[in-house]
Amino acid sequence: MSNADKLFQPDPDNADHAAMIAAAIRCIDDFTDRFNARDLAGMDALLHFPHVILSGEQLVIWDGPGQLPPSFFNDLARTTGWTKSTYQRKEPVLVGPRKVHLLVEYSRDRADGSIASRHRNLWIVTSENRRWGIKQRSY
Repeated sequence: MSNADKLFQPDPDNADHAAMIAAAIRCIDDFTDRFNARDLAGMDALLHFPHVILSGEQLVIWDGPGQLPPSFFNDLARTTGWTKSTYQRKEPVLVGPRKVHLLVEYSRDRADGSIASRHRNLWIVTSENRRWGIKQRSY
């Protein structure tokens, strides 16, 4: 089998999908806890690198941690009124060998309970070296 064949035909999947989904959702929940705590290093610890972000048609690849500026959360709060993010939905849409694709819906909320913005994205959470981490996000 050529490298191209291997790329488009991954190894057979004999994993426990329910356990994989639970682990992937736990990873997103942990990431959200770190996000709401304004903990950049904690967020980075829940990503796999290289980390891929597809924002519209723009592809961004983070080779390692520390890609967000220290002012990220202050800037977000100042420009939108954000105080926390709340997830309404984390729905698995594809489960494969060592990865779970999830449709995530969340809001960025203000202190008064109003919603600053709503987001619907596709996130891919992978198991690498026996650790679950967010590998790709599409906005």
